[in-house]
Amino acid sequence: MAFLDLMLYDNHGRNINYLRIAVTDRCNLRCHYCMPEEGINYVDRKELLSFEEILRITEVFAQLGVNKVRITGGEPFLRKGILKFLRELTNINGIKSTHITTNGTLTDDKVNSIKEIGINSVNLSLDSLDPDRFYKITRRDSFDKVMTTLTELIDQDIATKINMVVMNRHNIEDILPMIELTKHNDISVRFLEEMPFNGTGSHSGMKTWNYAQILEYIKTYHPKLKKSNDHPNSTSMDYTIPGYDGSIGVIASYSRTFCGSCNRLRLTPTGLLKTCLYDSGVFNIKDLIRAGASNKDIEQALHEALSHRAKDGHEAERKRAHIAINESMATIGG
Repeated sequence: MAFLDLMLYDNHGRNINYLRIAVTDRCNLRCHYCMPEEGINYVDRKELLSFEEILRITEVFAQLGVNKVRITGGEPFLRKGILKFLRELTNINGIKSTHITTNGTLTDDKVNSIKEIGINSVNLSLDSLDPDRFYKITRRDSFDKVMTTLTELIDQDIATKINMVVMNRHNIEDILPMIELTKHNDISVRFLEEMPFNGTGSHSGMKTWNYAQILEYIKTYHPKLKKSNDHPNSTSMDYTIPGYDGSIGVIASYSRTFCGSCNRLRLTPTGLLKTCLYDSGVFNIKDLIRAGASNKDIEQALHEALSHRAKDGHEAERKRAHIAINESMATIGG
């Protein structure tokens, strides 16, 4: 069988080479756009994929041409043994780049290890540069820890992207200060549309700033904003400002304008495969493994799932039928 026959393609001809793996649904923050103040009902630990199962699954994906992996949560550094796992993950044959998304509250003393392991980049979730607004958004007093993590990442020269969810009436005044972080630091600040994954199932009152509004606001203060060449399969529309060392991006995560080039799959902490952030899950790989499935069985299930993948996030949401969006982002890995 030819190598191309083994690679993952969906029914729209898109090659899948990127896997996002959520290793836990637990988080030590309570960001209101992600979960209610009282938190969510965490799954029993025995229902989580073990690190051994995740490594096996990743090896199967790597054999099918997946070469990029991102570890997410919840907050991945809440899971015991995460550094050992990351070291083993980066050594899987075929995985060329490994990335982490973290809220930075538990990462400040692990940055040296992250660099030594060879993690290619870190996405830092940070929605405000004002301690009071940070507390109101996250409901936790962890601002100083996150900022220490950011400083350590920059000092260690680790490729860093800040992800800021733009929320009407909550942090609009943080957009410009966030941009200023890129003036003397070679980092990327990305502004994301707010999404409905807040763990409550109630979204009717959500009035989001879409990507066009975010861009218009930025251009009002930075009229020389220059469009960059977006990376293939990028979710971000990237820009530079003359004289600034870093870059900025805008991600249309709710408008879903980038779906046509989507090359990623998501694995939830319990093993549910999502071919789109907005679908309700396709099948559970953990259940297959624990029922004795072979790697070939997993491969066949993946090819079958991709043979009827939704064209975009809007179609995926429609296909949920009567299953309303009520997940917390912490349970699906973003």
